[in-house]
Amino acid sequence: MADDTPLITDGAEARAAFSEHLKAKAAAARLTYGPSIDAEAIRTMLGDREVVRYPTSIEFDAAPLRVHEFACPQPLGFHASDGYCLFVHPHFRGQPQNLPLLVAYHIPTINYGDIVEALQAELYGATLLGLEVETYYQALCELADGVRA
Repeated sequence: MADDTPLITDGAEARAAFSEHLKAKAAAARLTYGPSIDAEAIRTMLGDREVVRYPTSIEFDAAPLRVHEFACPQPLGFHASDGYCLFVHPHFRGQPQNLPLLVAYHIPTINYGDIVEALQAELYGATLLGLEVETYYQALCELADGVRA
């Protein structure tokens, strides 16, 4: 019996296929939780295993962050199934309107690990929030620049 599934033979094809997968996952989450994703919706999404594969909490703490980093996920144990804490810079504590922008960027990394590239995280976040990728990227840059101040 022949398998008609096309083989992905190079890295560019694999990245493109993975990007399409991320875009589809973000679009599905948007259908469930959108069209307007606010702080409450993004927190609810963190508990939905169809959207975020592993238990994830948010903590406003800059200690684990690198200089000028707005957020980063940290594993809570040896296995991904132990869950993650997404550390968000305390600068954003009183800015619930920005939480979806910050969290959405990190969902692909929580789900798939280090294989996620920045452009793929931006594609996911933009799709989830209903933005153009460049608009999402610029919004993240402005937020990150606010941490520097």
